[in-house]
Amino acid sequence: MDSSPAPLRPGTRVLLDAHNCYPYYEWWFDRIERALSAGTPLAIEQDLLWAKDPRTGAMTSLVSHGAPPTGTEPGMREYFFERVRPIVEKALHEGNHGDWPLITLNLDLKSEEPEHLAAIWRLLAEYQDWLTTAPRTGTIDRMETLEVRPVLVLTGESEEQKAVFYDHVAEGGKLLVFGAVRTNTRDPSAPPQGLAPSPADNYHRWWNNSWRVVEPEGQSKAGDWTVEKESRLSQLVRYAHSHNLWIRFYTLDGATKQELSCNGWFGSYNFGSREAVRKRWEAAAKVGVDYIASDQYEELGALLKSLR
Repeated sequence: MDSSPAPLRPGTRVLLDAHNCYPYYEWWFDRIERALSAGTPLAIEQDLLWAKDPRTGAMTSLVSHGAPPTGTEPGMREYFFERVRPIVEKALHEGNHGDWPLITLNLDLKSEEPEHLAAIWRLLAEYQDWLTTAPRTGTIDRMETLEVRPVLVLTGESEEQKAVFYDHVAEGGKLLVFGAVRTNTRDPSAPPQGLAPSPADNYHRWWNNSWRVVEPEGQSKAGDWTVEKESRLSQLVRYAHSHNLWIRFYTLDGATKQELSCNGWFGSYNFGSREAVRKRWEAAAKVGVDYIASDQYEELGALLKSLR
């Protein structure tokens, strides 16, 4: 009997997605430590900006929410890849026990200059042995089997990213990063097929959603969680999985105003209380959301562990 791990596919895992998991200016350098303390498997979001590094004067890719850089921003090599090296090397030594990828690296690119995209590709190529890949063939519509490794890299939906991360990869080469399907954001209440009409293909393998597609009024004005809202959430998840897409929702927080200020979290993502956000976390887990983005890494991570 084949005892190898089951193929990686949407709808089989519900993971914490550690939102904005990087420092702002000189604050909150511990975010990646907080995320990893929640345990694996999980997802970690890194925002990347192409800018002149004030420390060196050279143009480089920085982990940052936006311009201008201050000189405190790390690069993704040192902040992410070298930090997770012990986890990845241990996993490679021990083998896949059915929990790979241990870490999904979720890239949110704040600028898409060709030089930036090329620099990201070169960095990923340095760590290729760690990465989940798929063969680049001549037919994008056919999803090839993933070669699962400890890290899976996801990125955005733009054509600029696809040009570098898919189009420029030679046939027979490996895809190192996978894009999101394009989302039609004109009407967040539209049926799923109106929001994301395209199914998955060999490069586009996930669907990234603002929570407004579930509660259009937004987190801060969402009101009570209802049966109708849970039905809408379930409808979106079923649609994604039936089209071979992982689905992510951002961002689900429930904190006091003081906690928002102390931690650098955004009020627009805040339901206002732990009770309110917990109902939504539990609903998302129940219907099989693949990636639940939150700034409350430890609390959401603990909840998901308790539900497994």
